[in-house]
Amino acid sequence: MSAPNPENASTLENAMQLMIQTFHKYSGDEGDKYTLSRAELKDMLTTELGSYLGNAQDKEAVDRVMGDLDSNGDGEVDFTEFIILVGALTVACNDFFLEYNEKGEKKK
Repeated sequence: MSAPNPENASTLENAMQLMIQTFHKYSGDEGDKYTLSRAELKDMLTTELGSYLGNAQDKEAVDRVMGDLDSNGDGEVDFTEFIILVGALTVACNDFFLEYNEKGEKKK
């Protein structure tokens, strides 16, 4: 499989490339280059998802996210665990916007 040319890539292919690039932008600064350490995860959450997660600076919040994501208990978040986070946040955002839109339609 080759990387699609961004000019010819679909919206979803571009989104997939961005998720891969974003993960690797933060992974590998400490330890394993294919995982996110707690510090790398905090940096990524704060920088990339700050407006959605609001309290990513909160150590307890980062610890909870790390605990929830680190399914194999190795103290790091691998790409699969990262995708689970992105997927869960995407579902939550979709649910929020569906509910928000339904409330807006009822007011009309």
